[in-house]
Amino acid sequence: QVQLVESGGGLVQAGDSLRLSCVVSGRPFSSVGWFRQAPGKEREFVSSIIWSVGIIDSADAVKGRFTISRDKASNTAFLQMNNLKPEDTAVYYCTAARRNWDLRSPSQHEYWGQGTRVTVAS
Repeated sequence: QVQLVESGGGLVQAGDSLRLSCVVSGRPFSSVGWFRQAPGKEREFVSSIIWSVGIIDSADAVKGRFTISRDKASNTAFLQMNNLKPEDTAVYYCTAARRNWDLRSPSQHEYWGQGTRVTVAS
């Protein structure tokens, strides 16, 4: 069983930065991801990282602004979010998957955190 605990959300102004953290405990998992869900919208893929080798994938909407990373020693994943926009407002979920493929699909991620809210004011 895998447990995920996110932190770092909050209310910021457009152009500001935030860093989300996700402590991952338990086994097994191969990849960690971030998804988000805005009010009235479907959950969408943000970014993922293959834990062992650090291979990264990110959605076009966040490329160049958001960076996923992980610290193996502390079993923590991060999502550094720069130049935030009002359209980034959402609940952000940390996820873990036992597989390393098709990570843009929410169904591939067996484990989900409780979510952390990010609100970007214009």
